Amino acid sequence: MNSTEAPEALCGLLVVALIDYQVAHRRWGWLRLMQGASTLQEAPGLLFGKVMGSGSDGGFSLRPSSTHQGVIALFRQTEQALGFMDGPLMAAFKARATSFWSGLMSVESARGSWDGQGWAPSPLPSPLPELVSEPPQPQLLAALTRASIRPAKAVAFWKQAPAAQDELRRSPGCLLAMGLGEAPLLRQCTFSLWEDTASMLAYSLNGAHRRAIEQAYSKGYFSESMFARMRLLTSRGQWPSPREVSTEPAHA
Repeated sequence: MNSTEAPEALCGLLVVALIDYQVAHRRWGWLRLMQGASTLQEAPGLLFGKVMGSGSDGGFSLRPSSTHQGVIALFRQTEQALGFMDGPLMAAFKARATSFWSGLMSVESARGSWDGQGWAPSPLPSPLPELVSEPPQPQLLAALTRASIRPAKAVAFWKQAPAAQDELRRSPGCLLAMGLGEAPLLRQCTFSLWEDTASMLAYSLNGAHRRAIEQAYSKGYFSESMFARMRLLTSRGQWPSPREVSTEPAHA
């Protein structure tokens, strides 16, 4: 392959885990965060992995949360993803958490890149027959957005965050939302779960979020970005809805 060509897009099933640690286990959680992707390196079939921190209250903030973290992991095969969800590492996270949620998703579409790597739609049919509940339940949609922010644009980016966060947490169709980040604070990610396409589009195409995105792209806030839309196949655990989360200020 020519060195100037983009690498082949990754194709698999996505696992997202959200953790809010018990206060007694904050140190254990911080050690996992410091280890980063190496925490996940023993997982069979792992194509891409991140262990990420979060802002205050699990939101979008320069002030870090002492207890909230997230895991994002892409696996080659369904069985490997399910094995990870039900494996010892996820059990260790859950045992130390006040709230824990994990979900398996098929990627429906993705644009952009993360660490120079694009994602392709999952090759398996959605829904996967072996994961369909009895009786069948409506499949929920998920969205993942991430960006690397140019240092010179950081102040302008963070000024947009409070209004966009407030709107997301008030959106009627949003069932779950969490802001995630990597060190330094210029690498940000948002994961959200939605009742239906209409609710997702109502948020993304209107209000503060739309204004923030228009500003970001017209003024070149990002050196890299990605948006992925997924279909939730199965999940474990519970997580507070956005409207149950207290609303601390979204900036330091």
